[in-house]
Amino acid sequence: MKLHRIALLLLIPAFLSACGGDKKSPGMAAPGAMPPPEVDVITVASSSATLTQELPGRLQAVRTAQVRARVEGVVEKRQFEEGSDIAAGKSLYLIEPRTYKADADSAEADVAVARLTVERYKPLLGIKAVSQQEYDQAVAKVKQAEAALAKAKLDLENAKVLAPISGRIGRTMVTEGALVGRGEATLLATIEQLDPIYVNFTQSNADVLRLQQAIKAGKLKRSGQMRVNLVLEDGSLYPQPGKLIFSDLAVDPNTGSIQLRALFPNPKRELLPGTFVRIRVPQAEMDKAIKLPQRAVQISPQGQSVMIVNAEGKATPLPVKTGAMSGADWIIEEGLKGGEQVIVNGLQKARPGNPVKPVPWNPVATLLPAAALPAPAGAKK
Repeated sequence: MKLHRIALLLLIPAFLSACGGDKKSPGMAAPGAMPPPEVDVITVASSSATLTQELPGRLQAVRTAQVRARVEGVVEKRQFEEGSDIAAGKSLYLIEPRTYKADADSAEADVAVARLTVERYKPLLGIKAVSQQEYDQAVAKVKQAEAALAKAKLDLENAKVLAPISGRIGRTMVTEGALVGRGEATLLATIEQLDPIYVNFTQSNADVLRLQQAIKAGKLKRSGQMRVNLVLEDGSLYPQPGKLIFSDLAVDPNTGSIQLRALFPNPKRELLPGTFVRIRVPQAEMDKAIKLPQRAVQISPQGQSVMIVNAEGKATPLPVKTGAMSGADWIIEEGLKGGEQVIVNGLQKARPGNPVKPVPWNPVATLLPAAALPAPAGAKK
């Protein structure tokens, strides 16, 4: 009986421990449970921001020259490679020159005869052996012969077709053996100067008026920046900024928009005329703005929202309202006050109400491929 009572006393602590007597602190994972997923977060803080607007545009060559045949003849030789960069003055085509060489020689002989006649008439005019009229006619024939010679030489020069500007030449429109220049100046090829390159784009006049009203009301400050950025068709940002060089003084009555033009460097000839792009234009300056990367804002039929990490370390959705853009970031007008931890990466792992492990967001690591990231200290190369 005594032994039975002692055994019962020994079992009581073990029973209490199994029933939860050894409680764990909140938020800790039970033994064997999966740890909370890591998410990249950004801590919300207000700062000054440049408001931007993305506008549709199209690339255009700074200079375009159509190479045309200025004399009639058969193309003997093409002297360039299609799609290559050429310098102004380079010979592009050779039109059969023999006829024009013969005409120039004949015109040169006519000039020599006409000048000789004038030289012979000069002493005869003094002794009245020839009349003044005959002498004047001889002088006029010299001028006519010289004009014919100048035209013959010009035709001979035009038999060699030269590049009028430097740039990239496209495909040839004729082949060797083709007859060109008969009745019209035949188009042979087109040259486009691609560095630098224009971007033509438009902005709604209504947007311009709203911006001016906000500046007058003191809500925004006028931006003095002339630099603009170019967003390519695949959504990537062109690495070199451009410069705003032109703004039309009139509004297009058909579209209600204003024509603008920017100039971008294009040293690698990556930007090609005719390509549709988007131009990121600075509009105004805002003080104490809250900015978030676009990827942090979720859009659904219920509206816009972000996912934050609350004080308990759990993912929590929060409705927000976005306004203008600042580069690639949204300006948050409502919903955030500052200090919140907003999830930027890992939203697919963050389920509302579940614990997550926040780590600071590294935008460089997000944009660069793994191979381009710096190796950890001590890692072998």
